[in-house]
Amino acid sequence: MTDFIRTGRLFRVVGFNPSHRYLFLWSEATLIDKTSTRIEVSIGHVRLMLLQPYYRNGLHIRRTSPEKFAELAERHRLKPADAEYTWMLDPDGDSFVVGGVPGWREAEYALMGDRESLFDGPWPPDFPAESGNLL
Repeated sequence: MTDFIRTGRLFRVVGFNPSHRYLFLWSEATLIDKTSTRIEVSIGHVRLMLLQPYYRNGLHIRRTSPEKFAELAERHRLKPADAEYTWMLDPDGDSFVVGGVPGWREAEYALMGDRESLFDGPWPPDFPAESGNLL
């Protein structure tokens, strides 16, 4: 998968683990957007990030374009080798992360039971779920 696109959903930053440098974003099942699944995104080995706390219109995670990377490199002193690991998060291109390959998981919230996160516990779980990475 080259892009991760989920429009029309509210995503929020739910955590950053500084010792392991992992960023977590979730979209909960809500009546407002008429969804029944939870979507979780994880990005590891984060070196630099510029985030919003909420993404009200969804996420569009993709590698940065050469033009946008040149702009970010100049502004944030990124090295040319960082281009492969720079990910844009929102459709407008205002948020980005320099880190490892983003991974995502999605499942029906009602089936998760006591499981707090789709990234906790064995994978795949004993209920239907989807997952992927942006390679």
